[in-house]
Amino acid sequence: MAILKKLLFGLASVLIVFFLIGFLLPKDYQVKRSIIINAPPEEIYNNVVDLRAWQQWGVWFKRDPMMQINYEGPDRAIGMRSTWLSESQGNGEMEITELEHNRKVVYSLYFPEMDMASTGKFMLAPMEQGTRVTWIDEGDVGNSPVNRYFALMIDDMIGPDFEMGLQNLKTVVENNG
Repeated sequence: MAILKKLLFGLASVLIVFFLIGFLLPKDYQVKRSIIINAPPEEIYNNVVDLRAWQQWGVWFKRDPMMQINYEGPDRAIGMRSTWLSESQGNGEMEITELEHNRKVVYSLYFPEMDMASTGKFMLAPMEQGTRVTWIDEGDVGNSPVNRYFALMIDDMIGPDFEMGLQNLKTVVENNG
């Protein structure tokens, strides 16, 4: 009986420390990846500002060809929205919230199943040889210590998808140019 009490006390102590450390972790996260595409910004911009074009290069669409996607709002403009339903990739909503022609596309992203929102952006910077495309996703996981541990891993979770998506975007733009 004394061993069981010590075991329970030890387990409770570990859980308390785990949660206390969780409260000290940052609640904000950022995932950021870049690539150089051998094309002018306007050729790349057209593939990013049009949410329908994401199906040509986005990794999530390729993983689930049966994904149900709906679009609404003005085409290639602030307020353009896409919503999707996918058994393997999850459900979500995206809306363009800010544009700077041939330079920047900002969007809000929401996953209702996880009640998680973030802000994404594409930044296009012309260079001597092509355009540097930077894809960023930023968010706040709130005050939950468990979600704060999740935020520590998010770069490793979606960073590779950003890298592959940017590589696919590069292929689409350079092969259509």
